[in-house]
Amino acid sequence: MNNIPKYTAEFEQFINAKNHNFIGREFVFSAIKNFINQYDRGYFTIIGDPGIGKSAIIAHYVSQNSGIVYYNVEIAGKNHVEEFFTSICTQLIEIAKNQGSTNIIANFPDFTTEGSGFLSLLLQKISDRLHPDQRLIITIDGCDRIDINNQPRGSNIFYLPRYLPEKVYFILARRPFLTDKSGLLIETPAQYLDLSNYQEKNRADIQEYIKNHLNKLSHSERRFSEDKNTKDVSLKLAEKGFDDGETNFMYVSEILAAINEDIYPENLQIYYQTHLDKINLVTSKQQRMGLLVLNILVQEQSTSIEAIAERLDIDEYEIKVILDEWREFLHLDSIATEIYYSLYHASFCDWLSQKIESKF
Repeated sequence: MNNIPKYTAEFEQFINAKNHNFIGREFVFSAIKNFINQYDRGYFTIIGDPGIGKSAIIAHYVSQNSGIVYYNVEIAGKNHVEEFFTSICTQLIEIAKNQGSTNIIANFPDFTTEGSGFLSLLLQKISDRLHPDQRLIITIDGCDRIDINNQPRGSNIFYLPRYLPEKVYFILARRPFLTDKSGLLIETPAQYLDLSNYQEKNRADIQEYIKNHLNKLSHSERRFSEDKNTKDVSLKLAEKGFDDGETNFMYVSEILAAINEDIYPENLQIYYQTHLDKINLVTSKQQRMGLLVLNILVQEQSTSIEAIAERLDIDEYEIKVILDEWREFLHLDSIATEIYYSLYHASFCDWLSQKIESKF
């Protein structure tokens, strides 16, 4: 697609920031390309832990491919359906006008109203006028942050269409979620790419990211030869708990930015605090029990529902309800016939241990 209007200043700023020093992720872009080539329409969803680089992937994809519609739920105030419709439909209307469609909103003077009728109409009109080699691609970053409280129960997040016309694709990015809580009921081709299934590729991209960071150090910062400098940074990373198996971009970028500081990076602390706030929010009615479960996860690092329930002398169902609410911050490993739960990142676990130590 061409002739799409420029993104809003806040979207543009976010895209540029996330695209800064971008490295790798070719396996994701190849998967997206293969999906589009294989299916004539559909939903492609990128799933990954907090900080693993989903937003950067979307930002880079948008910056490298012209004519892509973009929306980001992570930006303040953008998690409501009204904001989504205003932004997305404005971009789509401009595309439709550039295709030659007229009087697009004559019958829909308020396209932020409930339901996906107008959105589906726009998608169909644009689809009808696409050339054989053209595709309409709409990206939505941060789907886990969508506020669905003002939508009817059972409706799709942001009223996304259940059916899509030909040559129309949605690329979504979100944290891990329970299958029955995807927020989407669709009858069109769909594919999920879980970044946790590509640990070796994630690790290789992290290593390349670190090398790129070292190469961009200014001459004034290079007090030693490059080999010495690299070893110096590696030692400091090790001192901060970094290991060669690291796959989390948020953690690495903040550690590198504060490599010469003795304290825990402030931005990382703020980021982890938002995690804790959400954990506390979703279990606010079970605050004491939630704290006990969280403390066990911090201590044990990997444990089962049965083990937690036995330790707290609480019904397993109650534990599962809490862990389900925390799904986006947890890793699930199947060992024999049992599921073991752990916090998504060792650094977050260490930070939590300091925060909750005073509560016991």
